Amino acid sequence: MRFIVSSSELLMHLQMVSKVIGNRNSLPILDNFLFNLRKDEVLTVTTSDLETTLTTEIEDLSMVEGEGNIAIESKRLLEILRLLPEQPLTFEINEENLDAIIFSENGEFSIAAYPPEDFPLPPEVDKEKGVDLVLDANLFLNGINTTLFATGDDELRPVMNGIFIEFLKSFILPNKPSSLLKSFLSKEDNVSLKFDDKNAIFSIGNRKLVCRLQEGEYPAYNNVIPLENPNKMVIERMDFLNSLKRVHAFSNEITSLVELELDKDQIKVSAKDVDYNVSAYENLSCEYSNEKIKIGFKGSYLTEILQNLKSADINFELSDPNRAALLFPYVNENENEDVLMLIMPMMIDVYYAYDDRCLKNIKF
Repeated sequence: MRFIVSSSELLMHLQMVSKVIGNRNSLPILDNFLFNLRKDEVLTVTTSDLETTLTTEIEDLSMVEGEGNIAIESKRLLEILRLLPEQPLTFEINEENLDAIIFSENGEFSIAAYPPEDFPLPPEVDKEKGVDLVLDANLFLNGINTTLFATGDDELRPVMNGIFIEFLKSFILPNKPSSLLKSFLSKEDNVSLKFDDKNAIFSIGNRKLVCRLQEGEYPAYNNVIPLENPNKMVIERMDFLNSLKRVHAFSNEITSLVELELDKDQIKVSAKDVDYNVSAYENLSCEYSNEKIKIGFKGSYLTEILQNLKSADINFELSDPNRAALLFPYVNENENEDVLMLIMPMMIDVYYAYDDRCLKNIKF
């Protein structure tokens, strides 16, 4: 088979799908791109790590001859394309002899190729048990952007290492496919989603991502959301965030503890590290009229939450220093989206930290 393709166009597609390729693949064939030249003169390129498979389509081809499949080593091909200026490249591939030659304006490159039969097929969604949906890409992208930071990295609690998504049925989307979707989701496209109990297929334009879902039962997060929160504060988000960053630099490196003291229309942000005899505090204006209260949080977690809330002003609500605090936008920018961030407190005296951080509900 033979085809001509723009070097920059090919590089753009290969860089996107190469994010799936792992550093230590269990199968050598997974270090390669799977090229499939179809009858309709469209080239599909696929990568996989057995858990996640990503495919993209390239339509801007010329001088197309034949059809077929071949696996081509990814590392060397990417190195060639990164160093070439924009130009048409001619690919001539002999599937029987596993020869792949790339002709450029000034030379040619003979690159390693492998049998396509060794490349694993992606899993499929059960037609009887599966659910089909079309999602607004902008809302879905916002949901991933807002929640991905709060996923865990705990081998002992794998269900926490992904985003819990609820529709007619629910599933846990692992970190890697979540990050991949975040990197190439376009706000102009709709997202076609098919999923069952084990797998999910996301189709966006000329890209398709197939992934295995995280098995297990997600914790009943609604049980930790306090319903009665008499202590309510409204504060400018960036002022709060910048103050927190400055003060957090003086916190203990291990505990990352930052103390908040709420009083009438004022919040005191403070931190100290007794090991190095350093401390800092700042007072900020806010809207608060309830009783004086003091509460501690892990500064790095609170910083991440404030960075992922996008509104100018935020609501900060809590019941007492031993229960979770809630943060959410003062004004919702999108009527179809409800954002709720939850952070568990630290016991100020014993530096005991909890690990739960963020929840987000989105209406489709």
